[in-house]
Amino acid sequence: MKLDRNSCGAVALVWLLAAVAVAAALLFVRPLWLAVCIVVLAVAIAAWQTYFHVVPSRTPAGSASLVTSVADGRVVEIRKVIEREYLCRECIMVSVYMDFWDMHANFWPVSGEVCFAMYHPGRHFLAFKPKASEENEHACTCIRTPEGQEVFFKQLAGGFARRIVCYASEGLEVRSGEQCGIIKFGSRVDVYLPSEAEILVSVGDTVRACESIIARI
Repeated sequence: MKLDRNSCGAVALVWLLAAVAVAAALLFVRPLWLAVCIVVLAVAIAAWQTYFHVVPSRTPAGSASLVTSVADGRVVEIRKVIEREYLCRECIMVSVYMDFWDMHANFWPVSGEVCFAMYHPGRHFLAFKPKASEENEHACTCIRTPEGQEVFFKQLAGGFARRIVCYASEGLEVRSGEQCGIIKFGSRVDVYLPSEAEILVSVGDTVRACESIIARI
């Protein structure tokens, strides 16, 4: 496992602040039990933040026709919708919600070429709310496979997420299972699949990024 390439500075800052808190507690706080509590809490927060920004080592299961989950989490919605930003046609949307304890690194769902990438600033409703898909801060990406199929996905900020990182750029060749970005804190990913796709997950399923196959296209 390794740290997300855009998160190393933030993790270093967290550990620096933890070290300052530990030093201050040991030098100035009395009684001893309170100093110990501060030390444990500071180290626990720093360790959690490090874990949160880790990019896990995974065995990719996807391809140009097998679509894997972009994120770790739980499938909260599967339904037919009209994707209006780029595809402008009916799709099957599969939504995966991430809580605080999930790995928040995101991975390309299929292999192909990025044909659309756009970032949208926005609000920060709780990520499982229906209006979050349109009104929250989000980044949209569409990948066109060598066979011409298009898979569109949306990284959504949640009520506590304050930064979306997406490595997509138009024309970029991508491979299923490689990291495509990270969302900081609780959030959601919506994947828009061709209407004829065979969906291989159900609402309530727990999925792992780049290892759980959600559809065949």
